[in-house]
Amino acid sequence: MSKTWQGYLRTDGRKGIRNTVAVVYLVECARFVADEITRAFRDQDVHLIGFPGCFPNDYAQHMMERLCTHPNVGGVLLVSLGCESFNRGKLAEVIEASGRPVETLVIQKTGGSAATIRSGQAQVKKTLAGIANVPRVEMTTQDLVVGTICGGSDGTSGISGNPAAGRAFDQLVAEGAACIFEETGELIGCEHIMAERAITPELGEALRETVAKAARYYDTLGYGSFAAGNATGGLSTIEEKSLGAYVKSGDAPISGIIKPGDIPPSGGLYLMDVVPDGEVRYGFPNIADNAEIVEMIASGAHMTLFVTGRGSVVGSALAPVIKICANPDTYEALSEDMDINAGAIISGTRDLDEVAEEILTAIHDTASGHHTASEAMGHQEFILTYKSFEPVGPACLPTK
Repeated sequence: MSKTWQGYLRTDGRKGIRNTVAVVYLVECARFVADEITRAFRDQDVHLIGFPGCFPNDYAQHMMERLCTHPNVGGVLLVSLGCESFNRGKLAEVIEASGRPVETLVIQKTGGSAATIRSGQAQVKKTLAGIANVPRVEMTTQDLVVGTICGGSDGTSGISGNPAAGRAFDQLVAEGAACIFEETGELIGCEHIMAERAITPELGEALRETVAKAARYYDTLGYGSFAAGNATGGLSTIEEKSLGAYVKSGDAPISGIIKPGDIPPSGGLYLMDVVPDGEVRYGFPNIADNAEIVEMIASGAHMTLFVTGRGSVVGSALAPVIKICANPDTYEALSEDMDINAGAIISGTRDLDEVAEEILTAIHDTASGHHTASEAMGHQEFILTYKSFEPVGPACLPTK
């Protein structure tokens, strides 16, 4: 019998595992004010997110609309300087149409920083009270969208942490969850293996093309998704890193390819293509791990499994991060930042199935309201930059 817990029912029928108020800055010039508003609620479920750019970007607009209507979000406060290009009116309309309370403060019209901070804190307090009685409803694994990412990878990541996450993904998919893995720049050399797992030949070809696009993109940049820390940690090539990253997808059939902000249409396993379309315009496509976590959240991920060997300590705004440590030495050094000791597989004290079961238990506990290590410490990292994407083609989301 599958586990159940109480979630937050949204008017679009989706269910959240948190009831967060998002305080959103719409340009870097408004970040300080939005941050000061949020700091007054450090021990409450109020998170700071935002977009720093001053000129418009369709990707950023789409991402912010998805993030502000994420099932974990109960209400939103938008903080604008006033002269940026972000379409705050359209964003507010989308949020309001989702049934969530939303207010917009424009610093240039509200009387400056101090006045906007006071007004914003009063508004957040009002919103928290207003969403306290959001209907609760039963949730099961079938309601979940779960992402996975690996960062700070080393020679242990592909031996313990990533395979354990993949084994957990297999069980989640079997129980009807939607699972998202990434990223194409770290799957170079694995495209033919993924194509064999595609549910249609057309999807298989699309998987090959997606990885080929990533290879061209990185080749134009002049470097790949391989950092000095990876080499110091024992990884020798991008192919070796790719194999380690690939195994976190598990063995389930691949149901489709999505791009940031695309919501998986049903349960199953989905590859997220994070590499922009078209010519190289905006530089490195995954400037930091949190940029990809944000993209998975925008696609509805309730939480993210983050596998690390070297020892990343970050969390995320809006959706919890479950930290899986692949290296037993790293776990010993950074145990307070970690949720799962997958390094126990290497130490010989636990096997792959036992760690995978521990991950599944952590997923259910987190969905039930238990705070992950990064949540408990107050981590709320968030990054959103410029990108450009075309809609996915019909081969990417075939009908089963």
